[in-house]
Amino acid sequence: MRLTPAAVAAERDWTVERAPRVVPLVNEVRADLGAAFDTEVGRVTRDEYRRAVDDVFADGDLAVNVAALVRVLRELDVEGDYPGFVVDELLGRELAGMVAGTQPLRLLGEATFHYADVTTHTAGPAGLDDLDAALAAGFQTRLPGWEWTERESPFAIE
Repeated sequence: MRLTPAAVAAERDWTVERAPRVVPLVNEVRADLGAAFDTEVGRVTRDEYRRAVDDVFADGDLAVNVAALVRVLRELDVEGDYPGFVVDELLGRELAGMVAGTQPLRLLGEATFHYADVTTHTAGPAGLDDLDAALAAGFQTRLPGWEWTERESPFAIE
C-alpha cells in the first residue's frame, strides 16, 4: 500500500461519503449508551459528521494514519473470518481511538468501538464492519452532545 497526499484525500472523500452508513450508527450507539447511562445524548447530523471528518483530515500527521487504517480495514478479509478476528479488532479499536481524540476521549472511543462492533454488521470484507464501527465509535465520542463534555470539569485546578 502506498500513501500519498492524493491517497489520503481519497480516503477522506470515502470517509465523508460513508455518512449515510456511519451517521445512523453513531446515533444508534448514542441512543443505546444514553439509555444505559440514563442520560440524554445529542443526535449527530451528516453535516456535523462531515465537518468532523474534515477536522480529522486537516491534521496531516493524524490524517495519514487514519487514512492507512481506513484503507486497510476497507480491504481486509481473512478466509474463514475468525482467524482474522484479532487483527480487525485491533485495527478498528486503534482507528476509533485516533478519531476520538486525546485522552480521555481516546480511551472512550476505543471502548465504544467494542460495543459498536458487536452491533454492526456490514456486507463485504471482514474488516468493513469493523471500519464502520470504528468510525461510528470515534466520531460519536469526538462530537459534542454528551453533557459531561460540555461543562467545565470540577477537577480543573486554577
